[in-house]
Amino acid sequence: MSDTRRRVKVYTLNEDRQWDDRGTGHVSSTYVEELKGMSLLVRAESDGSLLLESKINPNTAYQKQQDTLIVWSEAENYDLALSFQEKAGCDEIWEKICQVQGKDPSVEVTQDLIDESEEERFEEMPETSHLIDLPTCELNKLEEIADLVTSVLSSPIRREKLALALENEGYIKKLLQLFQACENLENTEGLHHLYEIIRGILFLNKATLFEVMFSDECIMDVVGCLEYDPALAQPKRHREFLTKTAKFKEVIPITDSELRQKIHQTYRVQYIQDIILPTPSVFEENFLSTLTSFIFFNKVEIVSMLQEDEKFLSEVFAQLTDEATDDDKRRELVNFFKEFCAFSQTLQPQNRDAFFKTLAKLGILPALEIVMGMDDLQVRSAATDIFSYLVEFSPSMVREFVMQEAQQSDDDILLINVVIEQMICDTDPELGGAVQLMGLLRTLIDPENMLATTNKTEKSEFLNFFYIHCMHVLTAPLLTNTSEDKCEKGRTFFFFKENYRCYWSFLCTPSHSHSTPPTPFPQDNIVGSNKNSTICPDNYQTAQLLALILELLTFCVEHHTYHIKNYIMNKDLLRRVLVLMNSKHTFLALCALRFMRRIIGLKDEFYNRYITKGNLFEPVINALLDNGTRYNLLNSAVIELFEFIRVEDIKSLTAHIVENFYKALESIEYVQTFKGLKTKYEQEKDRQNQKLNSVPSILRSNRFRRDAKALEEDEEMWFNEDEEEEGKAVVAPVEKSKPEDDFPDSYEKFMETKKAKESEDKENLPKRTSSGGFKFTFSHSASAANGANSTNSKSVVAQTPAASSNGSSSKTTNLATSVTATKGSLVGLVDYPDDEEEDEEEETSPRKRPRLGS
Repeated sequence: MSDTRRRVKVYTLNEDRQWDDRGTGHVSSTYVEELKGMSLLVRAESDGSLLLESKINPNTAYQKQQDTLIVWSEAENYDLALSFQEKAGCDEIWEKICQVQGKDPSVEVTQDLIDESEEERFEEMPETSHLIDLPTCELNKLEEIADLVTSVLSSPIRREKLALALENEGYIKKLLQLFQACENLENTEGLHHLYEIIRGILFLNKATLFEVMFSDECIMDVVGCLEYDPALAQPKRHREFLTKTAKFKEVIPITDSELRQKIHQTYRVQYIQDIILPTPSVFEENFLSTLTSFIFFNKVEIVSMLQEDEKFLSEVFAQLTDEATDDDKRRELVNFFKEFCAFSQTLQPQNRDAFFKTLAKLGILPALEIVMGMDDLQVRSAATDIFSYLVEFSPSMVREFVMQEAQQSDDDILLINVVIEQMICDTDPELGGAVQLMGLLRTLIDPENMLATTNKTEKSEFLNFFYIHCMHVLTAPLLTNTSEDKCEKGRTFFFFKENYRCYWSFLCTPSHSHSTPPTPFPQDNIVGSNKNSTICPDNYQTAQLLALILELLTFCVEHHTYHIKNYIMNKDLLRRVLVLMNSKHTFLALCALRFMRRIIGLKDEFYNRYITKGNLFEPVINALLDNGTRYNLLNSAVIELFEFIRVEDIKSLTAHIVENFYKALESIEYVQTFKGLKTKYEQEKDRQNQKLNSVPSILRSNRFRRDAKALEEDEEMWFNEDEEEEGKAVVAPVEKSKPEDDFPDSYEKFMETKKAKESEDKENLPKRTSSGGFKFTFSHSASAANGANSTNSKSVVAQTPAASSNGSSSKTTNLATSVTATKGSLVGLVDYPDDEEEDEEEETSPRKRPRLGS
C-alpha cells in the first residue's frame, strides 16, 4: 500500500473533555514493522518530527464526522482526532482504515468488538434489513420509541443503524412536533418519554443528528424536551432562561448573520452540555465526545470569523481606549475581550500566534494598562485574565513592550509596576488576585523563557531593567514592615496601602535615602529608633502579602545571578527578611527561613561572608530556642538548614556557628546535627594545625606576614569603597539600588584576593535566659554586615599569642604600625601568599567579654 500524505491537525481529548491541539502535519498510512501492522503516521510540517503513530486496530471504532474529521479511542480515556484540510484527504485515509478493517467506506463508523452471539445475529440478517424499523411517530407509540432508543445504547452497531434511520426519515422533526402537542395537552407521561428519547438521541453521538437538533428551527424544542426529567417533581425552565434571562450583548454590532447564528448556537449547545444534561457516568463519558467536538470546532470558526473582520476589532479597540467611553461600556468591552481570548485557546498554534500578534498590533497592552488601574473590581479582574492569556502566550512580547515603555514613561506608570500595585493592593482577604498576579510576575522574570540571540540577550537587558525600575516597588511593603523606625503595631501597612501611589512616587525619587517620607505617613506615629524593637505585622492579610513577596524573592535567588546578589547586599535585605522570624504567623516565619535557606544552598562564599559578618544566624537560632521542645515544621526546617551546612561541609559557616552559638545549641541532643558541626569544626582545626606545624618556623614569623587586623580591615574597606566614593551609606532601607555594571569585576577581584584568615570577634555570646536556655540579641547594625565606614588612617596593634599545637612556645611580638586602610597594606618586608591559609590558628583576635545582663 503506497503512502498517501494529507495535511491534518492532530487533537487529543484531555481530562476536562476538551480538545488539545497537538500540531499540524501530514498523515500517511503505511506498514510499521514495530507495530506489526498498518498504521497512521503524522509528521509535523515544521520539523518532520513524529506527531502520531497509531496502529489501525481491527477492533477499534473509527468515526467519520463532518466530511473532514476522523475520531477514535485508543484507550479507555484517550480519544484522538484528525482534522483534514481537504475532504479528499479525509476520504482517502478513511478508505485505508476501512480496507484494514474490512468495512465498507460508505459507513461513517466502524464497529467495536462485540459478543459473538450478537455478531452472528447481525450476519444472519438479510442485507435489506440493515436499518432499524422505527415505530410510527404517534403519541401512543412514544413509550415504544423510548424503549427502542434506550436499548440500542449498549451496542455500537445498533446505535449506528438507529442514527441512520433517524436521519433518513426526518424523524427528529416529527418527534418535536409531538412535543408541542404534548405540552398543549399537558400530557406529562408523553413529555417524560420524550425526555428519554431526546436524551438517548444525544447519546448516539452522531454529528449529522446534532446539526438537525441544534438548528435554529429545532434547538429550543430540544431544550424543552430536556426540561421534563421524570426524576424531577417540577420541570425546569431552561427555555425561559435562554430567551429572557440570558441577554446577548453586542459591544459592537455584528453585521454577519452567519456569525451571529454561530454564536447563539454555540452558547445554547454549551448550556445543554454543562447545565441540562446530567453528569455522565463512567460508562457514558464517551457518548458525548462528538458533542464536545461540535462545540470545539464552533469556537474555532467564531474566532476565525471575528479575526478576519478588520473593521470590527479596530472599532472595539478605538472605543476601549477612548476617554469618552463610559464605565459600563468599557466593562462590556473588557468582558468581550476576555471571552474572545478564552475562545482563542481552541486555535492551532500558528493561528493563535497570528491572533495575539493582531491584538498586540492593535494596542492591547496599553489598553490593559489603562483598565487595570480602574476602580471597578470586575473590570480589573477581567483585565487580569486577559493579561494572563498574553503572558502565557508570549512573555517576551510583554517584556519587550515594558522595556520600550520605560524609555517614555515614569516608573510609576509602567505596566509591570501597575501589576505589582494591583498585587499589593488586592482587597480580597485571601489575596486570590494577588496570587494570580504573582504567578504572572514570576513567568515574566523567569530566565528559562527568555530568548538569547547573537545580537540580543533578553535576559540581561530585562533583568537590568527590572532591578532598576521595578524591584524597589516590589520590595517596598517588605522594607516598610521590617523597618527599624517602626510604626504603631498593625498600622504600618495600612498607611502603605492607603497612600501607595504617594509612597511610590517617594520611592522613585532619586537620592531620597536621606529625605523624609511624604506626609501621608503620619510622623506622630513614629516611635524612637530602636534596633531591637522592630515588630512584625500582626495583620493576616499583610502577612500573606509578605509571604507572596518572599516567594518571588526566593525565586530570584534561585534563578538570577549577580542582580539579586547585589540587591541583597545593597539593601541588607536578608537582615530585614529575618525580622519576620519573629512573626506570630508561622507560615511567614517559614517563608523568611526558606529565603535564607536558598541563599545558603548556593554555597557562595560571598553570601557566606555577608551572613557571618552580619551575624545573621542570630534570629534563626532565637526562633529555634523560642520554639522550645515543640516538634513542628519550624523546628524541622531550622534543623534541616544546619544539617545542610554540616553535610555540605561549608567551613566558614560551620566555624561561625560553632564559635558563636554552640553553647546555646549543645543541649539539643534529639538530633546529632550540632554535635556533627562541632566535630567537623574540630577536624578542620586539627588539619590546619598539622599544616601549620609542617611549615618552617621562619615562614610563620609575624615579621614577614600581613597583620591580621589590617587584613580584615582591608577586606571591609573593599565592601564599602564604592559607596564611600558616592558619599552614601552601604545600606539604605528604601533606596533605589545602584547600577550593577561594575559589580562582577569587583566581585572577581575580591574572590581572587580573599584567602585570608576570617576569624570573627567573638562578641554577643549567648546569654542565659530566665528559663535556663540561651538567648541572643539581634543587635548588629547594617554597617556591621559590611564593615565600618572609614577612610582615615588607623593605628593597628596586632598581638600574636603563642599558638603551637605541640606545646612549644613562641615569642609574643607586639607591633605598633601605622597602617593606611587601603587594599594590600603590609606589615613586615615580605608577604607570602601561601601563609594566609595558616593565619586562623596562629593568630586569634582577642575575645571580647560577653555581655552580662539583658
